[in-house]
Parts: sequence; structure tokens; C-alpha cells
Amino acid sequence: MTTIQRISPNRRFKDRLVQFLVYLSFAIAVVPLVAVLWMVIKNGLARFDLEFLTHSMRNIGATDAGGGAYHAIVGTLEQVLLASVISVPIGLLTAIYLVEYGQGTRLSRAISFFVDVMTGIPSVVSGLFILAFWILVLGFSFSGFAGALALSILMMPTVVRSAEEMLLLVPNDLREASYALGVPKWRTITKVVLPTSFSGIATGVMLAIARVAGETAPLLLTVFFTDSINTDPFSGPQMGLPLFVFDQATRPTDTAIDRAWAGALTLILIVMLLNLAARLIGWWRSPAKGR
Repeated sequence: MTTIQRISPNRRFKDRLVQFLVYLSFAIAVVPLVAVLWMVIKNGLARFDLEFLTHSMRNIGATDAGGGAYHAIVGTLEQVLLASVISVPIGLLTAIYLVEYGQGTRLSRAISFFVDVMTGIPSVVSGLFILAFWILVLGFSFSGFAGALALSILMMPTVVRSAEEMLLLVPNDLREASYALGVPKWRTITKVVLPTSFSGIATGVMLAIARVAGETAPLLLTVFFTDSINTDPFSGPQMGLPLFVFDQATRPTDTAIDRAWAGALTLILIVMLLNLAARLIGWWRSPAKGR
């Protein structure tokens, strides 16, 4: 015979109180985000049109109407793509070593320590490093690739930590089952471990991209300003959307301010589309998709 225990009023009150505090904290956290999105959308739609997306600022003065951020959009896409090509393979291989090969070794502890240090590095420091080493010491010019190098430094620790956490979530039973069938370790990693954690790794990569897509300080020191379209990230200054927003926002005219808001809206939309693409790829490659 079971005995039904009634919840005491005091315990019920505490439960409701904690639940109320959780919902209140969620609302407080969401309100600033919604307010920022509302302001960007409200002010950015004034200049967010086809001309803005297909024209550059060449021969457009601060007080002139028209012009757009096409040159900055091209620059941001190329710089973020190059930064991803550099940082994602290195970060993923580092995470694989930490989880699959180097657990408990001195090298893995040293790598983890430096990854933690890199996580807290201010973005301007990465820009200063590339400026000092790549541009001043080696003698290369300002370029989109220099900006991509600075962004990749900021991306790597995020990619390493997110990939490491996802690899640790893969059950050891899957690895042991693969080993029991005589599959070598490297093939187990590529055919079992990585596909199982692919969705989480893709999400972590997108978090890293979202972090660096809006960075301005590294680009100020490595990319420089230009009003013209430059599709070659390895030669000459190349504009980026964060730089475009910064440049237009510092000009004391209403037309320039409108272009800055439209540039901020464009940057948010690009990050949202990239996150949506990552979610779709993660869903498509998910092991549970076919269930």
C-alpha cells in the first residue's frame, strides 16, 4: 500500500519562488537582446535596400546620399572564411589530440593551459600581434588576409573548447565497439566519433564565427580603410562590415548614421544566416536523423 505524501505549503512556496526567480532572470536577460535587435532593425531598415547591398562608397562623401556596403560585405565574408579555414582544422585537430590521444600527458595540460589563456586575450592584442609580426617585421602590407590571421587567433580557443566538449560527450561504448571489430583508432575517430559529435562541433564553430564577425579592433590594425571594392584579400586594404559601421558612425551626418545602422543590420543578418546553415547541416548529418 503506497502512501501519498503531500507537499508542505512551505516547500511549495519555495518551489514557486525559485521558479519565479528563474523566469524573472530569463526575462531580464532577454530584454536587452530584444531592445538591441529592435533598435538595429528599426534604424537599419531606413537604408537597407538593394542599392546598399550592391554599391560601394567609392566617390560618395559623408553628406552624400546613396552608397552602400557591398565592398564591406565582400571583405567580411572573405576574411571570416579565411579565418575559418585557418582556425577550424587546427582547433579540431587540437581537440582530437586532447580527448583521444593526450589525456593526462604534460603536453595536453600545457595545451589546455594556453587555450584557456588565449580565450581571455582581448581582441586588440591579436591585432597588435599581427601588425607587429606580419606587417612590421615580415613587411607584408595591410590586407584582408592579415585581418583573417588576427581573427583566426580569436577563433581557435573557442573551436578547441567547443569541439573538446562535444568529443567528450561521445559514449566510450561506441569507441570500444569499434575497437572490438578491429577498426583502427584513426578510423574510429573519423567514422564514429566525429560523425556522432558533428552537430555540436558545427554549432561551436558557428559560435566562434559569430564572435569574430563583429570584431573591429583587429581589423583597424591589420586591414585598414577603403571605399572601393577589393575582392583580393591578399593584396591591399579591404573593408569589413565592422569597420564600415565604425567609419560611418563617426561621421556627424544623418546619412552616414543611417548607413551605419544598415551595416549593423546586415552584419546581424549574415551571422543569423550562417547559424541557420550550421543548424541545417547539423540536422542533416545527425546520426538520429534516420530514426
